Amino acid sequence: MNNNPTSDAQRAANRANAQHSTGARTESGKAKVSLNALKTGLTGCTVVLPSEDAELYRTHIAGYEKELQPVGIQESHLVQSLADLRWRLNRIPGLELAICSYGRAEFADMFADSPEPTRAFLIELHVSNVYEKQLRNLRLHENRLARRREKEQAELRALQQERKAKEAKEKEEAGKTASKPPQPEPARTATAGPQNGFEFSNPPANPVSPSAPAAETPEIAVETAA
Repeated sequence: MNNNPTSDAQRAANRANAQHSTGARTESGKAKVSLNALKTGLTGCTVVLPSEDAELYRTHIAGYEKELQPVGIQESHLVQSLADLRWRLNRIPGLELAICSYGRAEFADMFADSPEPTRAFLIELHVSNVYEKQLRNLRLHENRLARRREKEQAELRALQQERKAKEAKEKEEAGKTASKPPQPEPARTATAGPQNGFEFSNPPANPVSPSAPAAETPEIAVETAA
């Protein structure tokens, strides 16, 4: 059982409040609301807007890859991101121009009693005041994208410098190895083969031939005393 039933008076008040929050009703009001919800493509995953040229975007990416020549996954991702950031940054001046052009057309009949060129300046000032939020948001996005781009440029530069230094070191070491003369093999000591089926670790100093006569012992003449 509901302990706090809604009274008829409360329901009537809710219906009345709802009538005050139905949004813009006039054409100019609806146009302002639609401009407030403008999808700029400066955030999120969508880089190329439906109104933009996809082929021009592919040419833009190819130009970055040709100039920066990434090697490996990390460098390729950074180059892709840098190209996307520049694509978004290039869109901002066009968005600013669109807002200002829309505002000039919307307020073209204002300040009719003012002489030219004062009237044109007053219209520009009024456009800036009315669409100050949208223009400020574009500048904030521009600063954010520019800072991110500078950071990723530095990161890519560091990666490429590190890779090139490593490649140069490997090339230098390979050159040293190729120019080093081959080392001669150590000379082998010839050893005497076995003689008569025997090997002598120390050959005899004065070998005796079996056919040679035995050395005679010289006779020593002994003189006897007469």
